[in-house]
Amino acid sequence: MRVIAKSVAPAKAGPEVATPVAARGPMRPAQLTAPRERLSPALLARTFRTFDGLALGLALIVGLGGATPWLHREAGAVAPAMLCALSAWWALKAFGAYHFYAREPWDIHLARVVAAVAAGLGVGAAAAELLGVSAREVEREAVTAAASLFATHLGALIYLRRARKQGRLTPNIVVVGATPNASRLIEQALADGSVNVLGIFDDRAERAPRAIHGVPVLGDVAALMDHKITPYVDRVVITVAPAAEQRVRELIQRLRILPNAVTLFVDADGAAARISALARMSGQTLDGDALNAEDRRAVSKRVQDLIIASLALLLGWPVLLLIGLLVRLDSPGPVLFRQRRHGFNNEIITVWKFRTMRVETCDPCAAQQVRPDDDRVTRLGRFLRATSLDELPQLINVLRGEMSMVGPRPHAVGMKTGNEESRLLVAEYAWRHRMRPGITGWAQINGSRGPVDTPESVRRRVELDVEYIERQSFWLDLYIILMTVPRLLGDKGAVR
Repeated sequence: MRVIAKSVAPAKAGPEVATPVAARGPMRPAQLTAPRERLSPALLARTFRTFDGLALGLALIVGLGGATPWLHREAGAVAPAMLCALSAWWALKAFGAYHFYAREPWDIHLARVVAAVAAGLGVGAAAAELLGVSAREVEREAVTAAASLFATHLGALIYLRRARKQGRLTPNIVVVGATPNASRLIEQALADGSVNVLGIFDDRAERAPRAIHGVPVLGDVAALMDHKITPYVDRVVITVAPAAEQRVRELIQRLRILPNAVTLFVDADGAAARISALARMSGQTLDGDALNAEDRRAVSKRVQDLIIASLALLLGWPVLLLIGLLVRLDSPGPVLFRQRRHGFNNEIITVWKFRTMRVETCDPCAAQQVRPDDDRVTRLGRFLRATSLDELPQLINVLRGEMSMVGPRPHAVGMKTGNEESRLLVAEYAWRHRMRPGITGWAQINGSRGPVDTPESVRRRVELDVEYIERQSFWLDLYIILMTVPRLLGDKGAVR
């Protein structure tokens, strides 16, 4: 759990109430987007800077009249133009041209671009003067550079505006506690647009207003646990005054079972923290800083997924086609079986498999897990399950970004262990949803493969999944992928 400190004015008697109450709230985007679909701001900033570098390079070539005249031009004439382009590229970052603030007017942002070009022109002109070259030698480069940068940044602004409208850039948070701190947080979020506050939850319903600054109170903390909005929430923010230590401890204990990150918003004098810190903690501040460790892991994991899944489909499509044909010949019914399962952050995703059961006995909710010699499973289905070939269509889920090659195996929504829902047997069950589910995983190569039909097996699966999430790395994923086939072939006792 993270703590945000904020210096604020003395608290009012209570939070401001907005009436009438809007059902959706003023900050809820038209389209709710799951956190897995959020764009990486640091990666975007790097991409935009790369495009700017390419644009400046092209402007340099065009401004100098093409590549060939360079051979016949004095070196002193080329150097100022190159310094002009390099200085402009450096100045773009120095002047904050990669801080695409949500509420910054476009003309202010484009003014930063003009300032960067002007700085580059000044350096180029100074270099030309020192080298005894006419300053006019860099004028054409400056004009083409300005045009190129205007084009790239205008395109970036249009793209980011669309991304924000789709909810792919601005993080979503919910607030626990209808308090003066919540009022201040929401007021600042409305002002700077760095986060979307989707709703408020408070156990003291009799004291809570219907809304704060138009953001609706959606229920108590128990309602948050299973609320339909929770899979779209990046972070849960506790705004209860830290002086109420017992209440804060109780809330942290109750919220710890969620897959969502939890933050305590503290009201402390002398700590100059802005609401944008919440956006940074959610990884959504768009700036030109280097990718942090979490960003690097996420990017490398996604690249690994795309490469491996694409190669597997490219090389294995004849196998998939053959299995599909055999499934159709083995028993009547569709080739593929669809099942709703829990994905990242408790998002409900549709997972694809080759059908291994007779159509009339298929169990989309996994109310009854597979038993030894289960008569619901077809002849071919036994072989496909034993070899895990029935999971191959999930490569499509990987390409869609709903799953990963390696991660906790996705369980069916409402899956039962005995007569009890599996998720209710272990308090930390939802922690396994803090990462995209995988086709294979740490649990699967360590003996926890197949059904979890006892509370002990559920607990063991969760322990292994949480251990993987804490240890995840590119090399661990590669090790798990390489070990999957030999461990699978050596696991004769698993029931699937």
